[in-house]
Amino acid sequence: MQPAVYILASKANGVLYIGVTSDLVKRTWQHKNQLFEGFSDKYFVNKLVYYELHSEMYQAITKEKQLKNWKRDWKLRLINEFNPDWDDLYESIL
Repeated sequence: MQPAVYILASKANGVLYIGVTSDLVKRTWQHKNQLFEGFSDKYFVNKLVYYELHSEMYQAITKEKQLKNWKRDWKLRLINEFNPDWDDLYESIL
């Protein structure tokens, strides 16, 4: 397992969800299948649009906290630089 911070979106420029996990494939699958009640389920946020892999969990958690404090414009710019077409990256991580 590799620690990762990730951003899910409901659609391009839509609702964003930022999370951290030790298993990006499993966690994304759980979001896609709405296995969690809460924010991502309520707003249909299940499209993986950004992720960063880290060697240590504390690094991923630190980055998650930073991203959550960013202004929305900064988050959108980050996603646009990493994934300009806002493709769902889930298939690419399988």
